[in-house]
Amino acid sequence: MHSDPKNIQISDYDYPLPDERIAKFPVTPRDHSKLLIYRHGQIAEDCFAHLSQHLPSGALMIFNNTKVIQARIYFRKPTGALIEVFLLEPAQPADYEQMFQTTSQCSWLCLVGNLKKWKEGELSRTVTVKGKVLQIKAVRQGEQGTSQLISFQWAWCDDESGQNSNDPTTSVAFADVLDAVGELPIPPYLNRDTQESDLTTYQTVYSKIKGSVAAPTAGLHFTERVLSQLDAAGIHREELTLHVGAGTFRPVKSPLMAGHIMHTEYISVRRQTIEKLLDHHCQAIAVGTTSVRTLESLYYIGLHLAERPQASEEALHVSQWEPYEPHAELTAPQSLQAILQWLDANQLSTLHASTQIIIAPGYQYKIVNQLITNFHQPKSTLLLLVSAFVKGNWRPIYDYALSHDFRFLSYGDSSLLIP
Repeated sequence: MHSDPKNIQISDYDYPLPDERIAKFPVTPRDHSKLLIYRHGQIAEDCFAHLSQHLPSGALMIFNNTKVIQARIYFRKPTGALIEVFLLEPAQPADYEQMFQTTSQCSWLCLVGNLKKWKEGELSRTVTVKGKVLQIKAVRQGEQGTSQLISFQWAWCDDESGQNSNDPTTSVAFADVLDAVGELPIPPYLNRDTQESDLTTYQTVYSKIKGSVAAPTAGLHFTERVLSQLDAAGIHREELTLHVGAGTFRPVKSPLMAGHIMHTEYISVRRQTIEKLLDHHCQAIAVGTTSVRTLESLYYIGLHLAERPQASEEALHVSQWEPYEPHAELTAPQSLQAILQWLDANQLSTLHASTQIIIAPGYQYKIVNQLITNFHQPKSTLLLLVSAFVKGNWRPIYDYALSHDFRFLSYGDSSLLIP
């Protein structure tokens, strides 16, 4: 194990991934994907539909209920140039829920494709919503880091009588605007256009809270049938929310991990989920790396609050290298209790926070004791997370998957990891 993850060479986490092993589409039905089972160093395989047979009764399973938004919007300039605006995170209003309810204007931090062709001025396009014509405009407001701040405005166009039908009774929420003009952003490594089927297959069956620009893909294998089998097997289920950012696809470009900057993601966890974790001695089966990042971040948020019970919600952020720096040692139950006390003191039922946590070899897991996850890209931070979980023993797992016809990445097969 690494004593300092900053010294990890990402080249040590490479493996050959032929393009034909990347699943372009999911299997049908989705629970007929293959399941690799890694249990205390032993590897076996089964069908995902039999997942409940491999889990201990009474365990707690945690799902990320985020919903992927149609975050890619195309505009065409009068010159014919095609501009792609990719929504990253809300700026004004900054709250996701409020954002999707706004009815005339908002602004987002975005990535812009073909930016050099959009020096100034507004972009505009029209679309038919509920049988009427809606005009959407986009204006650049400047740079923020590597992102562009883009403001959007939308209003009904004048009807044939010349009357502007922009009365509040027919207002359009931004959620409906995106449904009308946005495109679901499937991962770039699929090397294909988004298709109608992706609107269904690239969402988990339990997705609820809009905000992600990428699916929490470990959850894509679950069906109502599998969820019912988990219930029947005595597995407890809880949900939390982490909105997956485009940074999840950001390759590690620096030779040493010290040079890689993790993206920030926003999380919300209900009080009852934290109580349920405490009931289960702070041990959980995480569905996907996003659930892992949220659950493990809870421990460090609890540390903050144990030291600073008066902290504001804005201060609840887990920085990238925080787990590897000297800090007070609390047990996981003590840490989660500190969060409950803070929620009570502030009369809140849900914890809202942000995390930039990087989980890499050298990390000591606090809460997650089993993990359901797909097979990740070579030289990715997700592969580092898996390696940390299986105590460095990731290569035999990936060698087995490659030699036994497993499908890789977002639409690929699944694994159950029990260190």
